[in-house]
Amino acid sequence: MSILVVGAGFAGAVCARELADAGQQVLVIDRRGHVAGNAHDRRDASGILVHLYGPHIFHTNSARVVEWLSRFTSWRPYEHRVLAQVGDQQLPVPINRTTINRLYGLELDEAGVASYLAGVREARIEIRTSEDAVLSSVGRDLCDRFFRNYTRKQWGMDLSELSAGVAARIPVRTNDDDRYFTDTFQAMPAEGYSRMFERMLDHPAISVSLGTQLSDLSPSERPAHMIYTGPIDAYFGYRFGKLPYRSLRFEHQHLPGVQQWQSVGTVNYPNDYDYTRITEFKHLTGQEHTGTSIVREFPQDEGDPYYPVPRPDNEALYQRYKELADAERDVTFVGRLAQYRYYNMDQVVAAALLASRNCLDARVG
Repeated sequence: MSILVVGAGFAGAVCARELADAGQQVLVIDRRGHVAGNAHDRRDASGILVHLYGPHIFHTNSARVVEWLSRFTSWRPYEHRVLAQVGDQQLPVPINRTTINRLYGLELDEAGVASYLAGVREARIEIRTSEDAVLSSVGRDLCDRFFRNYTRKQWGMDLSELSAGVAARIPVRTNDDDRYFTDTFQAMPAEGYSRMFERMLDHPAISVSLGTQLSDLSPSERPAHMIYTGPIDAYFGYRFGKLPYRSLRFEHQHLPGVQQWQSVGTVNYPNDYDYTRITEFKHLTGQEHTGTSIVREFPQDEGDPYYPVPRPDNEALYQRYKELADAERDVTFVGRLAQYRYYNMDQVVAAALLASRNCLDARVG
C-alpha cells in the first residue's frame, strides 16, 4: 500500500477515494467497527434508519461538493427545522418573526421586528465572547431564554467564557423563514450516509481494515505517506497536554405505535432537563413506519471527542501542535479532530479534496 489513511469518516474516505482514483494504492483503517465516522447510520431493531452519533443534516452552497458526493448517492430533499421549548411554547430557532410575536404576544411585521431587535440590543464596542455576540444581536431576555442555559449544558461553561464564533453560527431573522439552514442545497443521502460511504470506499485500489488503530500497525506496515484524521494531540502523544473537547452521550429510544413524537426534526431544550435536544429520525429520512425512533443528546466532558472547545487558550495550544504537524513531511493532517476546527460536513469534504490534491502534487513533485 502506498498511502495509509487513518479514519473512515468524511475526511479519510474522501481522501482515500481521490487518491485511489489517481492511481494510488490506499489502506484505510478505523478504530471503530464501521465506516462513515460520526455520520454512521444504520437501521435499529425496529427497522428505522437512525444516526448513531446524533443527527447529521447535509447542507451546502458548494456545487463542487454536491457534484463530488453525488457520484456515490442520490438525494432526498430535506430542509431541517428546529423548535425550542421555552416555557410552555415550542418556538422556531433561529429566532424569527414568529418566535418574537408568539413569545411576547405581539403582531409585528418585518420592519417591526427589526425595530424591536434594535431596541433591545446591548451595544458592544468589541465582540470578544459569545455573550457579546448574542447580547448585541438579540438583547438580554432572548439571550437568557434561548442561549445562556443551552450553552451551559452544551459546553459546560457560560457564554462569556466562549469565543464569539460559537454564537455567530446561529442567525436571527426578521421574516418567518423557519428553516434552520438557508444553503442552496439541502438534502439527505437517499439510502443513508453509511451506504454512501460504502460506495465511496468500493474501489479496487482501496483496502479497509476496521477495528484497527494506528498503534496496531508496526513501522514496517506503515506506508511512506499517511493521511491522518484523528486527534492531533493524540498523534503527538499529548506532548503539550490534551486539547479540550466536548463529548456527547446518546440515548436512543424506539416508541412503538407512535406515528410522530414531535412536529419537526429537532426540538431544543435550552432551559429544562439534562439533555439539549431530541431528534426524531423519520422527519430526516422520510420513512413510513408504525412506530418512531428518537435520540436525546447529553453533553459531557468525558468520552469520544465531538466538539473542539473554542477558547483563545485552546487555540494557542492547538497552534503548538500545528507547528509539530507542519514539520511532519510525510503526514497530512485533515479533518475536525486533526485541525481542531468545527467543520460542517461539506467543509470537511472540501478540505479533504484540497488535502488530496496537495498530497498528489507533492508525490509528483
